[in-house]
Amino acid sequence: MSVSHITTHILDTALGKPAAGVAVELYARDGEAWFQIASGTTDADGRVKDLGPEKLQSGTYQLRFDTQAYFAGIKTDTFFPEVSLTFAVQASQEHYHVPLLLSPFAYSTYRGS
Repeated sequence: MSVSHITTHILDTALGKPAAGVAVELYARDGEAWFQIASGTTDADGRVKDLGPEKLQSGTYQLRFDTQAYFAGIKTDTFFPEVSLTFAVQASQEHYHVPLLLSPFAYSTYRGS
């Protein structure tokens, strides 16, 4: 089974469990413009394992998480209707895992493994 060059997962830190059903989009930057190259939805474990191609060119990419719909689905107000994470990719690196730790009024991220 092949794995995407970019993977992600979301943990709802307020509830202490994975955030399932969150729409995630992957964008690439071309000059000043962004264009979507992939999309997916987090599974029951809060993961998107097949987000985009197996290999990406070196460049700047962005993950956009539809947190508004997720929080509306669990009947919770949120300060962040969308979370956008911008990061640099080197084609020589095998894999990038970009997790999101999420609560209604805060979020954090890191480069995972």
